[in-house]
Amino acid sequence: MPEPRSISAYWKRNLTYVAVLLAIWFAVSFGAGILFVEQLNRIRLGGFQLGFWFAQQGSIYVFVMLIFVYVRLMNRLDRAHDVDEEEDGR
Repeated sequence: MPEPRSISAYWKRNLTYVAVLLAIWFAVSFGAGILFVEQLNRIRLGGFQLGFWFAQQGSIYVFVMLIFVYVRLMNRLDRAHDVDEEEDGR
């Protein structure tokens, strides 16, 4: 069982990861899809304006990538705090 100090550090790091990843997703979905849409629409991607593409699909792709990043970060954090889910041969 991890020590209380380790548990506190674990959750602090976990919440930091969540906050940073959600901020990235917000910046991509709100920034690229709404705030900077006019500037991005000057660029074309697959025949579509880039601002339109981010509003319709880009933010979803970024969200899925961020899920994989979160899984990787949490696996590393779990191993560092000895709370990983290693198989024990069952």
